[in-house]
Amino acid sequence: MHHKNFTMTSKQALLLIILFFSFSVQVSAQEANLPKWYDTFSIRGYIQFRYNGLFQTNPNLGCEQCDKSWGKDAGFFIRRARLAFSGQIGKQVYFYFQPDFASSTSNGLNYGQIKDAYFDIGLDPKNEYRIRLGQSKIPYGFEGMQSSSNRLPLDRSDGINSAIANERDLGAIFYWAPEKKRELLAKLTRNNLKGSGDFGIFALGIYNGQNSNTKDLNSSLHTVARVTYPFEIGNQIIEPGIQAYTGKYVIAENELSPGVKYTQDRNYLDQRIAATFVLYPQPFGIQAEFNVGKGPEFNKQTDSIEVQNLKGGYVIASYLIKNEGQAIIPYVRVQYYDGGKKQELDARSYKVNDFELGIEWQPVKQFELVGSYYFSHRRYEDFELRDNVQEGSLLRLQAQLNF
Repeated sequence: MHHKNFTMTSKQALLLIILFFSFSVQVSAQEANLPKWYDTFSIRGYIQFRYNGLFQTNPNLGCEQCDKSWGKDAGFFIRRARLAFSGQIGKQVYFYFQPDFASSTSNGLNYGQIKDAYFDIGLDPKNEYRIRLGQSKIPYGFEGMQSSSNRLPLDRSDGINSAIANERDLGAIFYWAPEKKRELLAKLTRNNLKGSGDFGIFALGIYNGQNSNTKDLNSSLHTVARVTYPFEIGNQIIEPGIQAYTGKYVIAENELSPGVKYTQDRNYLDQRIAATFVLYPQPFGIQAEFNVGKGPEFNKQTDSIEVQNLKGGYVIASYLIKNEGQAIIPYVRVQYYDGGKKQELDARSYKVNDFELGIEWQPVKQFELVGSYYFSHRRYEDFELRDNVQEGSLLRLQAQLNF
């Protein structure tokens, strides 16, 4: 057997070492030019400062889910104080973490609480297919996904927001959107057209169904699905959509009055379907949503919490005026809701007919003022609060800092 074909001369060995060293230097140089994972971090946030005490005609009129500074003892109030940390830490890995430092408890105000804590795993190089894991917004309702820093009315509507308190829950959600549609969704927010953000063209997910920062109370997960399709017609952008969810909601023991009747396991059917239509303000805009479904609601005739039908929605008309870097957006909103609020005491029964006139002024990108004159007619009743109908009006003011 001859071994000369396997013998390496000193010159060949030296050449191989030089080539290997050269390749290593090139790879190291390329890696040095790549952004580090911490270089992709983005930090932003906003603070909302409110006063609801001007021209208030009925101090007994309030909205527990909307704004706890409504009604009696109205004073200055920090509605939100949030920091958002996010980053594309890998080509197909994205994270988002947002705490809020203006949460309220029975002991006081301005406590820290996690709002969002999730990461996206891209299933393809363009991240057109992705799975979101953690606590995040549930894709139900355009205004539910729309950031509070980006919304015109100071609070979300009762009809849509009663579906998922704080708009968030723990779960796993699949999102899909072509690259061009993702770019359009980003453009709608970037250009101050009051977009909802990128929650895909199609979404399908499962989640606990007990609202954010709350552990699951049964072994039955909620299921949610959404389809939306923004498209351009000339200078106009239109986005229709439809979404639905279903599951079993458990009413917590601390949300039950002594004496109220309820099912033995406190499990109630919780399901809805909603339609959305948005004409983005260029300059005239319309945003409308309506949903129907079934859920727990207090019945004062039987002193019981029962599964009942619900329905409600809203319409917003707005007009965007841009002038020398400033933006002025007058708007009007009407809303209606007839149904229960599962997350309130005894799944409190509501009938809401509200109307508001408002205007948003952004003198600079970092600061905005909102004034809203609100007219409300609300019936809200539970086992202890019966035959309660409140009607009134008030001027609501908010200053918001964006950074």
